[in-house]
Amino acid sequence: MTEPATSAVRRILLLTHTGRDDAREVGCEFVSALRAHGLVVRLLRDEAQDLGLTRGHGIEVVEEADIDTAADGCELAVVIGGDGTILRAAELTHRYSTPLLGVNLGHVGFLAEAESDDIDFTIDAIVRQQYSSEERLTIDVSIFRGKELVGSTWALNEASVEKAARQRMLEVVVEVDGRPLSRWGCDGVVCATPTGSTAYNFSAGGPVVWPGVEALLMVPISAHALFARPLVVAPSSVLAVEVLAETQGAGVLWCDGRRTFDLPPGARIEVRRGRTPVRLVRLHQAPFTDRLVAKFGLSVQGWRGASERRRRNHEASGNGAP
Repeated sequence: MTEPATSAVRRILLLTHTGRDDAREVGCEFVSALRAHGLVVRLLRDEAQDLGLTRGHGIEVVEEADIDTAADGCELAVVIGGDGTILRAAELTHRYSTPLLGVNLGHVGFLAEAESDDIDFTIDAIVRQQYSSEERLTIDVSIFRGKELVGSTWALNEASVEKAARQRMLEVVVEVDGRPLSRWGCDGVVCATPTGSTAYNFSAGGPVVWPGVEALLMVPISAHALFARPLVVAPSSVLAVEVLAETQGAGVLWCDGRRTFDLPPGARIEVRRGRTPVRLVRLHQAPFTDRLVAKFGLSVQGWRGASERRRRNHEASGNGAP
């Protein structure tokens, strides 16, 4: 669990998908409850307006902040929405290493820890600081044209190199640790983290990797090649994708599905372990296996893997064999 706050002022950043009625309702509920317990709530200016909590309304209950400095000095960021909202929040909090607590209002919500029907428990955990945080590996991404570095960014889930035109295939050479591995004619290549293994990587046919495993993943998308299998490499490895000069048409780099860079023929993308991880708040210590089952609705009917102690207790209760 977290250490008690050293400052008399505890500040919580609240980020909300204000385009949804249910998210606005939950956001206002969080503001009211946190303020009632003496915590300072900070909102982005436009979100404060969407929630009807701006100073212009005569309500002095929140701080308003600009995007660049919103997370500065905040104990944690509460994010109300789906995984897309959490990825947007990660952009705002990454430089400050502010822990993210996701309240899921989306569909799967793999990055979220709490559900919208568990608000009272979540608020109580925040007030009492009964939560922990875990670091999630990120990737740093560099874009080159020739030998010139023309762009850099990062990602929590994945960086994907994709064809820009639907009718044209992308020709690439992939590299691991400075050595060429294979040439693919493909729709694209996904370079993912373990956190992102249940996102685009999963849809592209890549493996699900437990968050405790430190690794980088490379997965081709619809590749026309004999050797075109998902790869799992060491976290110290450097992955590279080169768009061949003879490719007809350009490619595009997507990072977490939010930030894009145009890739002309000859462009090179390098992916390595990120210098700054993202911290995700945990309220429960449930095994990742249980999260997979719950989020994907997996059938485990017929499972008989109860521990020997549970089996003995069951038999001692007079119910017979489980």
